[in-house]
Amino acid sequence: MKLEEIAAELVAGCRENRTAENLDKLYADHAISVEARDTGSGRECAGLDGIKAKHDWWDQNMEMTDGTVSDPFPHGDDRFAVIFEAQGREKATGNAFEMKEVAVYHVADGKIVREEFFY
Repeated sequence: MKLEEIAAELVAGCRENRTAENLDKLYADHAISVEARDTGSGRECAGLDGIKAKHDWWDQNMEMTDGTVSDPFPHGDDRFAVIFEAQGREKATGNAFEMKEVAVYHVADGKIVREEFFY
């Protein structure tokens, strides 16, 4: 897939609740995910299985109540960014949260190989 196709499908998947399905479709097996800060298990997660586990943890612990996903912002031939705004609550405590983050996705050989989150 080309950069523009990957970016469009990632955004569509997020908007249509197909994020988990898109992991296999869009990410390389050796992809790396980097958070802005360590939330208890390190900032960096390596491999598609690790990224899937990170998504599973989020789904098990957080409930989304509202949010938006921007259109992608391409940068050259190998990167794009997306802005996420979300409202939700922690399932365990019921505490509400709001968040805004920028995600930068790096693409090589038709797959996402690295994602970085800024918040």
